[in-house]
Order: sequence, then C-alpha cells, then structure tokens
Amino acid sequence: MRLLLVEDERALAAAVGRGLREEGHVVDLCETGEDALAQGRRLSYDAILLDWGLPDLDGLSVLRAWRREGLQTPVIMLTARDAIPEKVAGFEAGADDYLPKPFAFEELLARLGAIARRAGGAAVLRTEAGDVVLDVRRRALARGDAEVTLTAREFDLASAFFGHPGDVLTRGELMTRVWGPDFDGEPNVVDVYVGYLRRKLGHLASARTRIETVRGLGWRLVVAR
Repeated sequence: MRLLLVEDERALAAAVGRGLREEGHVVDLCETGEDALAQGRRLSYDAILLDWGLPDLDGLSVLRAWRREGLQTPVIMLTARDAIPEKVAGFEAGADDYLPKPFAFEELLARLGAIARRAGGAAVLRTEAGDVVLDVRRRALARGDAEVTLTAREFDLASAFFGHPGDVLTRGELMTRVWGPDFDGEPNVVDVYVGYLRRKLGHLASARTRIETVRGLGWRLVVAR
C-alpha cells in the first residue's frame, strides 16, 4: 500500500515508518498538519495514518478539511485521546478507524489489512515507472526478463522515487524517508545510494526510466514517453 504517515513524535514516526517499509509498503512522512494537508491534496494514497495532536493544525482539523474537499482516502486516527466523546468526534469528522496510543505494531498492520479488504484491494506489490517495475515482494527492479536485486536501503530509496515519478525529491526528504528523521550521519550518504540505484537501473538498459539530478535541489525519477 502507498501510505501517508502524519506523526510529529520523531521516534515513533521512525519506528512505524521503518516497520511499514519492511512489510513492503511505500511510506511518506509529514510532521505538521499544514504539510499533511498539502500532501494529501497533492498525492494519492491507499490509506493515511493521522495523529490527532500535531504542533500546528491538529489532526481533526486536517481530516475535516480533507473530507470537505471530497478526499475519500481511508484515514486511521492515531491518538492518546481515548475518551468516548473524542472517538465519536473523530468518526464524525470522517475517520475510518481509531487506534489509541500506545499501540502494538501488529494491530496497526491488522487494521490496515482490514481497510484494504473493505476497499476491495490489496497491498501494492508492483509499481511501474516507464518500462521498469519495482517488485515489492522480490525487492528487485525488473525490465522484461532482466532483474536486479536491491539492498534494504536501495529498496526504500527506490520506493520513494517510484512512488513519486517526476517529483523532485531533496536530499533532506530522502534522508528522512529512508534513514529516518533522527539520522545523524553524513548527508552525502544519500548521494552515494542514489549512485548505487542509478547503476542498478543502468544494468536494465532502460531508455525510458532514469534518475536525473536537478542541480541545487535534488533528484527525480524521469519517465520518458
């Protein structure tokens, strides 16, 4: 599934994001309500995990704004508020499910699975960009009969690019998505892994799908027609 995780507790966001990616999901992270509001409008997701207590615009206000605008993406509210009136407020605002903190990761997976079944869908196992496929189950890139396997970091990086073809992804965005918001290593590790991923795309000899450097900004996955 392609998921948006909206959570300002960095340790929790990093742990949940890492666990979801290990399960094969593509995960984007927002830490503020305003960023979440814009991200939900800009991109299509299979489900959104939305924290109630955000530092600027609270999750309930974000959810109400999305529903007013017609966004029908399933939303699971994540919150320490478990009083009945607050749960009712969440459902009335348009939440599809409610998961009080602290929660077990296995329960979160079960609730996501239930949402996928209700929607009549299943987890996205293949993402195509041009003539190249990112195979989630095999953790590989493939073109025709050719295939190259990816390391865990390379797979997370590929998921970010394949989840947002054509979008410019900055070094900071990729570091947060792939290494987590608390990573304090060298920033050029992103450049190194982008290089690794480029070489593996090159092994597939694709003339249509490539990673392009956008000078001064970052990189984007280019898909030629």
